[in-house]
Amino acid sequence: MGTSDEEIDRLLGKLTPRARALLPTGATTWRTKAEPAVGLRELVMSDGPAGVRGEAWDERITSVLLPSASALAATWDEALVERLGGLLAAEARRKGVDVLLAPTLNLHRSPLGGRHFECLSEDPELTGRIGAALIRGVQAHGVAATAKHYVANDSETDRLTVDVRVGERALREVYLAPFEAAVAAGVRLVMAGYNAVNGTTMTASALLTDPLKSEWGFDGVVVSDWGAVRGTVDTARAGLDLAMPGPEGPWGEALARAVADGDVPGATVDDKARRLLRLAARLDALGGPDSHRPPPTGESLGGERPAAVRASSAARDTCLPVPVDDPHGAEHLSDRAPSSSRGSSRRVPTGESRGGQRSAVPASSAARGMPRRPVPTDNARGTERPSTPAPSPTRDDRARARVRTLARRAVAAGAVLLANRDVLPLDPERLATVAVIGAHAARTRTQGGGSAGVFPGEEVSVLDGIRAELRDRAARVVHVPGPRPDGPAPPLAPDDCTDPRSGLPGVLLRMLDAEGRELYAERRLGGRLLEPRLVPGAHTVEIGARLRPRTAGRWTLGVAGFGRMSLTLDGRTLLAGDFPPRTDDPAVVHVNPPAQYATADLAVGRDALLVARRELAPGTGRATVLVAAPPAPDVAAALSEAARAAAGADAAIVVVGTTEHGESEGHDRTDLTLGATQDALVRAVTAVNPRTVAVVNSGGPVELPWRERTGAVLLAWFPGQEGGAGLADVIFGRAEPGGRLPTTWPAALADAPVTRTRPDGAGRLDYDEGLHVGHRGWLRHHRTPAYWFGHGLGYTTWSYEELTVPTAARAGDDLTVRVRVRNTGVREGREVVQVYLARPASALDRPVRWLAGYAAVRARPGETATATVRVPARALRHWSVAERAWRTEAGTWRVLAGRSAGDVPLAADLEVVPAPGE
Repeated sequence: MGTSDEEIDRLLGKLTPRARALLPTGATTWRTKAEPAVGLRELVMSDGPAGVRGEAWDERITSVLLPSASALAATWDEALVERLGGLLAAEARRKGVDVLLAPTLNLHRSPLGGRHFECLSEDPELTGRIGAALIRGVQAHGVAATAKHYVANDSETDRLTVDVRVGERALREVYLAPFEAAVAAGVRLVMAGYNAVNGTTMTASALLTDPLKSEWGFDGVVVSDWGAVRGTVDTARAGLDLAMPGPEGPWGEALARAVADGDVPGATVDDKARRLLRLAARLDALGGPDSHRPPPTGESLGGERPAAVRASSAARDTCLPVPVDDPHGAEHLSDRAPSSSRGSSRRVPTGESRGGQRSAVPASSAARGMPRRPVPTDNARGTERPSTPAPSPTRDDRARARVRTLARRAVAAGAVLLANRDVLPLDPERLATVAVIGAHAARTRTQGGGSAGVFPGEEVSVLDGIRAELRDRAARVVHVPGPRPDGPAPPLAPDDCTDPRSGLPGVLLRMLDAEGRELYAERRLGGRLLEPRLVPGAHTVEIGARLRPRTAGRWTLGVAGFGRMSLTLDGRTLLAGDFPPRTDDPAVVHVNPPAQYATADLAVGRDALLVARRELAPGTGRATVLVAAPPAPDVAAALSEAARAAAGADAAIVVVGTTEHGESEGHDRTDLTLGATQDALVRAVTAVNPRTVAVVNSGGPVELPWRERTGAVLLAWFPGQEGGAGLADVIFGRAEPGGRLPTTWPAALADAPVTRTRPDGAGRLDYDEGLHVGHRGWLRHHRTPAYWFGHGLGYTTWSYEELTVPTAARAGDDLTVRVRVRNTGVREGREVVQVYLARPASALDRPVRWLAGYAAVRARPGETATATVRVPARALRHWSVAERAWRTEAGTWRVLAGRSAGDVPLAADLEVVPAPGE
């Protein structure tokens, strides 16, 4: 149907004032309210941005998992990110999702931010451009994107209550800028954050109206972050349009009463309802029974998973074809497309309810790095045996392959080669033995922690990817885990335990009544159960597992959650008590509750029954997690084993990284170290093998005190489900590492210009640095980081030869800058040419220089290429606090071009003249 204002007003007129007031409150946790009187169906929302989880936290409902947002920004490739947005849209439609809660447009203000992996970059220009590309990709296929978290929600400490104090210029020029770019890209929703800005909580802030709706002309819906609405009248009178979740909350009936009592103007509520109807019309959700409704998956309103989801693996595991074609999509790969024999993965098994709707798929050899479809061989001779021809690929197979190829391409495009001393790429033909070292090599961390998490159907670890790449070659791959990284015990995995009832891999989930009688039971795949199914009379969640220890000694066992909890081992109580929540942060209560621990001695070959119970109580959520960790190996022995393996190898690849408790929603980091044991591991390996590649598996900056001793340092980020395959492409030269840093990496935390993320005693967090965030702050304080914003090496070298700048430009006009570069290496490559601006004689406080634009070029060895970089007028403007308007200084400006914020070999002057009338 049409989306004209006249048509929307006609439909609005069919609703009573009370119905209009009830419309802006969610119907469930993830759904908006339906209104049959105008043919409005519910809209389904889902978290993002690395995948589309859907409505349920259920590990059996899998999702495509892309690299983290920080990795996407590292591509500096808007066309690729737009394609990835299209993939997310296809995934959303497969799951019946109308609204994707992504992208996150908050900035990497401090390297300590716990949620950096979900944010794009430290820079407003790069964040705005990459975020806009993702928005375009998502919305081109009938799914709405959401720009979040508006605004200055750049850290996690006390995020529900922190009052960010930020100057008007910095707010306008730095923190609001990415959201302005999102609105210009047509974003359908903007999410108001939990935090306050300059004394007013964002859900009640005037910033929701001005500049968002008035100056920028945003005609979409402003939705609250989940649970961020704390009052009725103040938030309703502001620019907030939708309070989530529902149906309980400060709006609903309370808002209807406030309108009836005259506390909230009816016209204000009408505008909210009008925006919701407009959004629904754009999503084909308005107009009665003919409105489009993608087939739903996940939980229904009653908490049941639909039978189609329980019964159909195809519905769960197949993604629609990527809807955006790109003839150059695989230009960085050889002509061998990824296949099951070259892209082994760890497959996530499916579960089974007591009713038997789903049979078990036990953890297979793929979980140990073996191919999903091994080629039969003659055991004596190692030669391939004749076999029956493989069946022709189905449409779903082809669609899945396209998704995997695109996700794999994204890994290589975002991987940042921080340092290379002629070690990478490795030549497989010259390798007899490769040592792959580190716990993260076998269990690569593919995503960050928190509400954006999804359950991938398969994951390719770094070890998987390397084994797959070298499988058909003579090289032998040796894996040594090294010492265990610091961190708490992980949730039970299906290869560590069995369901005590069926004997199949996994755990037994039971819901009990107050007398301990079983109301419901099902086998689940692991110990992390965030949304155990609620049934009438449910009083207690119980998770039971039969442990199969493969290491003898003192194990750490625990249960995570809130309220009354207990943990028993073979009937013996290990812990019991009442553990009330210390925060109402939903990321902690519902996603990452803290664990309570006990220890017990276990023996190899002797199974033990571990049972955790927690009572359900208001305000404590229902997330229940059963954790277990074997005794940590002796650090000295583990380091010696790693060194021996490295010394006997032609090349060593050591993988180190952060843990979920180090980088996660809900808390900031307190340091940037990887821990003493992981640093010692890299040092031990590099000491015996100069051909060592250190792969860093983190979502944000970490300290790399050994970086000058390694042959190469490759930043993998959280690379998503195809991480190991894409990184193997880079390591062995199938693909060039395409990434450039989207944020500056300090050598040590003490060097970073901005480190404060904790509010003061009054709950205030002052952004005293003003405009000088990220590389701007490093330049202002004359400090040199380990790696500058924009830094990243490829597999060739470049010289910057010429910068062409207009002699003059008029204030308010875009300008075009041209930069000629030459490929001085021996391999074709891609270069991201970056243009920065400076205004040395400015009368205003300005950064030393700041990013104004960028463009990528490709060239063969010896060839030149010219990057044409558009510098938008906004890059030259500043916000005049006195005039409350944008202004551009006339006079001489400096234009600089180079490879990073710290490497700008070309410079030229530009004369800016006033616009007519100024």
